[in-house]
Amino acid sequence: MKKTKHELFHMLTGFAKGSKRYFAVAVLATALSILFSFLMPQVVGFTVDSVIGTKSAALPGFLMALFERAGGRDYLRANFIVCALGVVLCACLSGIFNYFSRMGTARGTEGFVKRLRDTLFTHTQYLPFSWHTENQTGDIIQRCTYDVDTAQRFISQQLIEVVRTLLLVALALGIMFSMNVLLAVIALCFIPLILGYSGFFFSRIADKFEEADEAEGELMIHVQENLTGVRVVRAFGRERYETDRFDEKNEAYVGKWLTLGKILGYFWGIGDIVSSGELLVMVTVGAALAAHGTITLGEYLVFISYTVTMAWPVRQLGHIISEMSKTGVSLRRIKEILDAPVEEEEPGALEPPLDRDIVFDHVSFAYGAQSVLTDLNFTVKKGTTFGILGTTGSGKSTVTYLLNRLYDLPEGGGSIKIGDVDVRKIDRHHLRRHIGLVLQEPFLFSKTIFENIDIAARRRDLSRARGAAAIAAVDDSILSFSNGYDTVVGERGVTLSGGQKQRIAIARTLMLDAPIMVFDDSMSSLDMETDAKIRASLRANTGDATVLLISHRISTLMQADKIMVLENGRIAELGSHAELLEKNGVYKRVYDLQSGT
Repeated sequence: MKKTKHELFHMLTGFAKGSKRYFAVAVLATALSILFSFLMPQVVGFTVDSVIGTKSAALPGFLMALFERAGGRDYLRANFIVCALGVVLCACLSGIFNYFSRMGTARGTEGFVKRLRDTLFTHTQYLPFSWHTENQTGDIIQRCTYDVDTAQRFISQQLIEVVRTLLLVALALGIMFSMNVLLAVIALCFIPLILGYSGFFFSRIADKFEEADEAEGELMIHVQENLTGVRVVRAFGRERYETDRFDEKNEAYVGKWLTLGKILGYFWGIGDIVSSGELLVMVTVGAALAAHGTITLGEYLVFISYTVTMAWPVRQLGHIISEMSKTGVSLRRIKEILDAPVEEEEPGALEPPLDRDIVFDHVSFAYGAQSVLTDLNFTVKKGTTFGILGTTGSGKSTVTYLLNRLYDLPEGGGSIKIGDVDVRKIDRHHLRRHIGLVLQEPFLFSKTIFENIDIAARRRDLSRARGAAAIAAVDDSILSFSNGYDTVVGERGVTLSGGQKQRIAIARTLMLDAPIMVFDDSMSSLDMETDAKIRASLRANTGDATVLLISHRISTLMQADKIMVLENGRIAELGSHAELLEKNGVYKRVYDLQSGT
């Protein structure tokens, strides 16, 4: 949804609150820098007319006082270097204040961007799991990096230029009108022409900038997916295919910016003609007025100087409008993230003990219009092992997502209770801290193996980490590495095998000592012997914990106290291994297939 300019301005001012004093210093320093830069042409004009020439000095009161104190025209003619020093002094003071302007802007901008980045990152941490599954990682990264950098450039470079240009034009026109109304009117007439042309032009290409940003987002998504799945690319020899896909997206991205470059080329070319026309008119009319004695030679030089001084900043407003269009697109994309509702605070949410029975009562759930679970009714007794068997897409993982509230049941979708408490009344953080979850595709951070195992529990206890790793049958593998538990794994654990990653993830969950542990097909990469060894260790070491084992492999589930077979989101069968074999149904058929009987 498009964000209004008012909303975007409100967001900008909100993040700029802590930097107001720096921006105030920047504006004041900018004004003083412009003031002294405008005094330089006045000193030159005064020197030409009243020191070199014979015209009486026409200076503001404080400058006339300085002129008389300095000894008047005769003294300055004898000491011409004083005039030169006056120009140098004005230039130095202008430069000094320009430095303070830049420093104030830099400090204010960095504070603004830091608050924006902090808010964005924190906000994404609390967005629902569903939001992350619906938005691609590459696009999110681009919004949090490129779009933030675009906003930073605008504030640090373009925004202060807007202030500088407005102050410059106001001061220049004020001085010019006091000197000659005709030349001042000529200069004034070109300003709205340039601004109007620029505003109209860039209002027409805002959508082009958005299309270019979206094309870059698609390019980043492709790169991110390719680097993440580099093993698959190499394993299946897809290098040429991936390169062709990248070339296609890169071509589209380049095409968007070439179109923009062509349009911008027209803008700057026409702008050059307009600016040159303004200078030509000012030079011609000014020369005629000077020739007829209406203005002095010094005043003519001042007018030309001010015209040249204003020409580039006014033209830069066109560029600033261009950047404003790009920044508006980036801010809208950032605000779309910030407007995404986070998981709501739950005042009064309960934190009950979770070592209780788990009851699914007429549970139904759908992802949008796609039904996943239909009328599930089952109970997992406290301290037992409960197996869930099903094909891909049967809803196995959704059961765990609902249990720890990565998704919430809708109204009328039944209920899930732990003990007598509906999970929707239990604090999410309490629930997730006490339900250990091991996913089929575990994620490992680019840290040491010990840090990855201890990252959730934060016990800082190597002996406990080794104990958990031993239960997960990975302690020996870790010790075989040259740095043991201090071995740094690659990004996403790429330096480890799939089985090693799964076992480290199991150890990480065991460190929590959670009353409920869920293993979501987390032994799929293990061989049968290691699978059996880990299950035996789990039975011996999980104590009174309730264990949910989800798998497509019956050998992983057969020793569970009870096994549920899911088919198309419904319970097809429910019972112990022996009971399900006797039913001679789906479970028996899968068992026969997997055992080769």
